[in-house]
Order: sequence, then C-alpha cells, then structure tokens
Amino acid sequence: MSTQMFIEYLPFFIPLILLEVGLMIAAVIHVWKHPQYRFGNRPFWLVVVIVFQLIGPLLYFVVGRGEA
Repeated sequence: MSTQMFIEYLPFFIPLILLEVGLMIAAVIHVWKHPQYRFGNRPFWLVVVIVFQLIGPLLYFVVGRGEA
C-alpha cells in the first residue's frame, strides 16, 4: 500500500480505528467490573478482548457477558 493510497483512505480509517478502540475500552471496563460470565473467566476475556481487537469485544458482548 503506497503512502498516497493510505492518505486517500485516511478519512475512512480514522472513524474505524476510533470505533474499534472505543469498543475495546468499553469491553475491558465491563470485564473488569463484572465477575459473572457465561463461560470463561476474567483473564480469558481480557485476552480475547485485547488481542482480537474488533472481534473480541463483539464476542464478549454477544456470547461471554453474564447476567447482571
């Protein structure tokens, strides 16, 4: 990918990166504050959320988050 092409797509990348980071931060905060999970434990979900950037937080909120 050339620099010119990257600069051309920058307006698309910035909101995507902000969304990804915001979703990851929200998921990390939720994992840290809530001890109940459908399966797995806190370290497992922290690794999933942080390592698998966009997919990890979505997996946590859809599959891993336990009842209140």
